[in-house]
Amino acid sequence: MGERALRGTRLGATSYENDRNTDLAPRKEVAYNCPKGHKFVVPLAAEAEVPATWECRNCGSMALQVNARQPEQKKSKPPRTHWDMLLERRTIQDLEEVLNERLAILRAQRRRSA
Repeated sequence: MGERALRGTRLGATSYENDRNTDLAPRKEVAYNCPKGHKFVVPLAAEAEVPATWECRNCGSMALQVNARQPEQKKSKPPRTHWDMLLERRTIQDLEEVLNERLAILRAQRRRSA
């Protein structure tokens, strides 16, 4: 390539290579159906593991592969709240004692300020 061909171009802005004499990786097309009625095809590498679900390109919901069963839902623990974590550390009686102590302190402060 002549020196003039590169003048005025930025590094990485344009590729001067072509696709001649290159072999692409073998591919397969996998079809998916969205619960909202959208149908689309995803090209994947031939040796790739095919996922049973894929995010729909149109609406973002999870589309199921054609001729595939719904994958089993993973068992998940319910989210723990602050109250649940507090009850793991203290009993209700302990919490009542702490509440009464704090109320006594607050009442004493009010008496002093009044």
